[in-house]
Amino acid sequence: MPTPQIPAALASAAEGFARYLEAERGRSAHTVRAYLSDVGSLLAHAASEGIEDLAGLELGTLRRWLGSQSEAGMSRATLARRAATARAFTAWAVREELIEADPALRLKAPKREKSLPGVLHQRQVLRLVEDVESAAAEGAPVPLRNRAMVELLYATGVRVGELAGLDIDDLNPDRRTLRVLGKGNKERTVPYGLPAALAVDDWLRRGRPALAAEGSGPALFLGVRGNRVDQRQVRSVVHALLEALGDTAATGPHALRHSAATHLLDGGADLRAVQEILGHSSLATTQIYTHVSVERLRQSYQQAHPRA
Repeated sequence: MPTPQIPAALASAAEGFARYLEAERGRSAHTVRAYLSDVGSLLAHAASEGIEDLAGLELGTLRRWLGSQSEAGMSRATLARRAATARAFTAWAVREELIEADPALRLKAPKREKSLPGVLHQRQVLRLVEDVESAAAEGAPVPLRNRAMVELLYATGVRVGELAGLDIDDLNPDRRTLRVLGKGNKERTVPYGLPAALAVDDWLRRGRPALAAEGSGPALFLGVRGNRVDQRQVRSVVHALLEALGDTAATGPHALRHSAATHLLDGGADLRAVQEILGHSSLATTQIYTHVSVERLRQSYQQAHPRA
């Protein structure tokens, strides 16, 4: 069944919502695209029911939209996210006086499946680091960069977008801290250890000058053409390294973020300190890592205790 043409009034509302997310909420381009994808799906469904403007949106429309998503095999996590997007969109429309009443106030979605994030054991991290160090031993610029990126990702727990956005002057080598611009343009300072400091220094001395070009600017990490490294490049590098380990289901840079948080808590770090390092706005988000630690403890107990 072809996707119906979204009426001009609905399309205009979606564009206004995008401007609001960018200008007032400070959302990244990636986040705005994700929101608009969900809103576009909702508005396409509304158009298929003959709705031409926001005044025609009703709770039943929203429920039927989520129902169609469920029938299409969407996960509960995706349905929960799309319901949250719909609520954000209609709440914005009320504030902008595009509609009088919010049809999503009573909209509910299936509860998210509670899943523990993929986490590496410390011995796996050591093997990962050994792999990138071995590749960087000859001094080629890209392996030197990859080593520095992996060390920083694990040392600081930064998101891949935050890593890609780093500039050289975001580093404070003397204090071994990193200035990070996170979600919502919130700035935080994150410490990192000596191994990451050595890897980054090596990259800056021997690797970056070999890749730097006229358009490099102050970017800390560069691609092979001298531009700021792309998030996809970082994901590709880390995914390949994790796949090479062969004994983990963890994938991508977020696995290093999860692992950093879990290992900090395993080592006795305060939960609020970990929240600050990760840049979580809510402590509840950080608390999932306590569940990961407890789960690892339970697995160790069952494997080691004779009467487990």
